[in-house]
Amino acid sequence: METMLLKGAVVRDTVFAELREQVVAAPRPPGLAVVLVGDDPASQIYVGHKEKGCETVGFHHVTHRLPTDTTEEDLLALITALNRDPAIDGILIQLPLPVGIDQSLILRTVDPRKDVDGFHPENLGLLVAGTPSFVPCTPKGILRLLTHYEIPVAHQRVTIVGRSVIVGRPLALLLSLKRAVGNATVTVCHSGTTDLAAETRRADIVVAAMGAARFLGPDHLSAGTTVIDVGINRVEAPERKRGYRLVGDVDAEAVKGHVAALTPVPGGIGPMTIAMLLENTFEAMARREGLA
Repeated sequence: METMLLKGAVVRDTVFAELREQVVAAPRPPGLAVVLVGDDPASQIYVGHKEKGCETVGFHHVTHRLPTDTTEEDLLALITALNRDPAIDGILIQLPLPVGIDQSLILRTVDPRKDVDGFHPENLGLLVAGTPSFVPCTPKGILRLLTHYEIPVAHQRVTIVGRSVIVGRPLALLLSLKRAVGNATVTVCHSGTTDLAAETRRADIVVAAMGAARFLGPDHLSAGTTVIDVGINRVEAPERKRGYRLVGDVDAEAVKGHVAALTPVPGGIGPMTIAMLLENTFEAMARREGLA
């Protein structure tokens, strides 16, 4: 069996092209503010991708790079100022935050109308109610990727490995909704799941989002499964100049030829997350300007 690679860059470029056209016709460019606290290498890379995306589609953007010892009080003051800034439509708090800062409090402080990451309790509550406003970017990107590659979702069995509020839980809600890309039977697994392989083997679609390098292999997946790999893990690679390589939560080389479709790492879900962030930011601007 030949495994189809579900490359996110192709879909991202389509979304970017659509956004560029919309920005030209809009009354003003959407504005995105990114807040990065500390010097986490992975976060630095992600923020760089977001900045590049904003430049590509013509957004106004600003990045606040704060030192690791930034106080919670100073961070809250910055978010309050961004909430009031008329040039900013979307606010993204780059996670994780340093130890000592109450992440939940910080996310609750963001104006829900500017919460383009979809993490504010108000937006998560709307998702639970079946009337989503801003949908978290990675789950939204997964649905868009499945749509682009015409992977059927309705009436399929989907197993999600990972229950984070960033990916697992919102994705489970989205897939269970009675809508175009939904109406699936969803199982959410985690570290306490008994016989994980039995749960994943019965699925038509498996989403790996547990943050464990190459954890899922052929024994976890039935032949013909579609696999969405959300994991981004660093593993040692002495032969490489930087000394490491990025791999997913799925043993990609081991499952190729066994599963029907697989998202590569890197290059699968990552580009989709950026695209959906910018799409949410444009939508935030459109709502504030009375266009949506």
